[in-house]
Amino acid sequence: MFSPSQEEQCAPTKDPIKYGELVVLGYNGSLPNGDRGRRKSRFALYKRSKANGVKPSTVHILNTPQASKAVNCKGQHSISYTLSRNQTVVVEYCHDKDTDMFQIGRSTESPIDFVVTDTVSGGQEGEETPITQSTISRFACRVVCERVLPYTARIYAAGFDSSKNIFLGEKAAKWKNPDGHMDGLTTNGVLVMHPRGGFTEESKPGVWREISVCGDVYTLRETRSAQTRGKLVECESNVLQDGSLVDLCGATLLWRTADGLFHTPTQKHLEALRQEINAARPQCPVGLNTLAFPSMQRSRALSSLEDKQPWVYLACGHVHGYHNWGHRSEQEPSAQRECPMCRTVGPYVPLWLGCEPAFYVDVGAPTHAFVPCGHVCSEKSAKYWAEIPLPHGTHAFHAACPFCATQLCLTQGCAKLIFQGPID
Repeated sequence: MFSPSQEEQCAPTKDPIKYGELVVLGYNGSLPNGDRGRRKSRFALYKRSKANGVKPSTVHILNTPQASKAVNCKGQHSISYTLSRNQTVVVEYCHDKDTDMFQIGRSTESPIDFVVTDTVSGGQEGEETPITQSTISRFACRVVCERVLPYTARIYAAGFDSSKNIFLGEKAAKWKNPDGHMDGLTTNGVLVMHPRGGFTEESKPGVWREISVCGDVYTLRETRSAQTRGKLVECESNVLQDGSLVDLCGATLLWRTADGLFHTPTQKHLEALRQEINAARPQCPVGLNTLAFPSMQRSRALSSLEDKQPWVYLACGHVHGYHNWGHRSEQEPSAQRECPMCRTVGPYVPLWLGCEPAFYVDVGAPTHAFVPCGHVCSEKSAKYWAEIPLPHGTHAFHAACPFCATQLCLTQGCAKLIFQGPID
């Protein structure tokens, strides 16, 4: 990792300065059909060759739609707050040489740097499992990074469209602050949660807040799209920390700083852990056949099951090979199975390694599986995510597997795996 003085002295031919990465929860290292262009499971934010940030400048109070249109057509970035049919406040934005701006949303138009679609539970892609109506905004949010150390990243609700405008219509929640500047919220909101203690082995969940268009922090609205804002939280900010979660009402993103990523396991490290487990030759305690975790590539894609694939009884953690006995019901053969080792009854699922390094809070061995999906990661990573209440839909919160977005069991979010070594 470069020291600050070294980073500042980097020649242009060196690696560009990375501000951090946004990683979409629910994907195990890539989209099921592969990352394509601006649509992918993770987006790295690098220092731009030329600053493209903007900052508020002139404020116009307009009383006719024609006047509002004239201001918006000037080619400058602007945010329009429609107070009534006859009154609109337009805040013009001018160039900011000190910041880089990155925009995230569902739209595939050119202003969007990172195209995000609704995450489907189970790790399947939205194209194969059509979403009837997406709740993610086309221009959902923007991240603004300072171009000088410490490269502070801030998040704001809403993004500028192809006309460089943000429009908050009559029905949108908006208001004038005591200092006179206008602010507002997007329809379904942009929620942020900063973990307590950073993103480490000792991290604990923080409190979910809503971020305004101007970057202020508020308590959550009564419902996701209510027109009345929550209370201003003056002691908190919109500065993203390592491990901050950003929810766009349909997809949740994890922010990892460049320094935080430096301390996470790499793909090579995870592959070495996979090979180490397989080298120990774990066996099915009943069939006595050797088990082996599939390659990282097959794990990412949830490919067809392999003969040596490990399976687990999640209620007790005993790892077996696949077998077709122990059903508790002829009508529901896959619902509950009885472990032949300890007679415990519970789900019986294949195990898949968690391949997205950004979701790990440590570099520990993959010893725990999420319940009920069977994705495997380190103990502290599993326990961390099992405690995180993630927004679900427009009202609910529940813990979910970060690798596939499957809702975790309320009574047992993860299970310790019990492997049997070779007898010889």
